[in-house]
Amino acid sequence: MVQAAGTDAWTGVRQQVARWFGRGNPQREHAELERLDQTAGELEAAGPTEVERVRIRQEAAWQGRIEALLESLENIEQARVADELRILLAQQASHSVVSAGQNGLAVGGDVDVRADHGSAAAVTMGNVTLGNPSQPGPHQD
Repeated sequence: MVQAAGTDAWTGVRQQVARWFGRGNPQREHAELERLDQTAGELEAAGPTEVERVRIRQEAAWQGRIEALLESLENIEQARVADELRILLAQQASHSVVSAGQNGLAVGGDVDVRADHGSAAAVTMGNVTLGNPSQPGPHQD
């Protein structure tokens, strides 16, 4: 949910999450919309060096709110509401938007990197570098 803030998917996610939290109460739904807007605003205002920290803090805050709501419900209703949330999140995941910063690469799905038959592949992630695999020995051909 927090990852959708600032993307094209945000409007839909924002409405659905507020409706889920509101549970049919327009005042509660409005309050949730304001909280969601505050989350998006904090992420938008965060500088490049602090955006990940803000995102983690917001994710933890929303996780706590979701857990508190679920814990406040009776078992049968809790299961139904948890299923509603799973469906909401699955729908958003299927429509997720992938983005990357400057010099970044973003992939929305699986990545398969191969280096074989004399070809080369390299991926750099911060201080970690993955490169060409060693050549197979005679027993591995």
